[in-house]
Amino acid sequence: MSVTEPERRTATTTVDVKATGHVRRELDEHRFEFAFEGDTLGEFLDAFFDEYGCEEMLLAESEADETANGWANYPGDPPGRWERNPEGERTRAFARVLVNGRFNELLDGFGTELSDGDRVALVYPFVFCC
Repeated sequence: MSVTEPERRTATTTVDVKATGHVRRELDEHRFEFAFEGDTLGEFLDAFFDEYGCEEMLLAESEADETANGWANYPGDPPGRWERNPEGERTRAFARVLVNGRFNELLDGFGTELSDGDRVALVYPFVFCC
């Protein structure tokens, strides 16, 4: 009997997806479970976009897509942590991806590890101007 390299097993993770605004309208449902191969937010998003689309609603392709116009200048340094995800992992202006209620940019971006039962929120609210 020959010894072969053991088969690589890919973990399957099942998360609770919540969608709001434009994403909810596109999916026609607001909460459901989604299973995917892998255990990171990036692997979730790849599998989710392959099945449902919506990538253009959530991810920014350019700096202009992620920047909102009209923000007031804050005098000095604003409080808290202000970091941007690396290029390719940025959301559109007003869109957000949250894991268990926390913005992904405050975690490990698309490298954030997910476990069964975690909540992933895909948020792209309706924005109206006066």
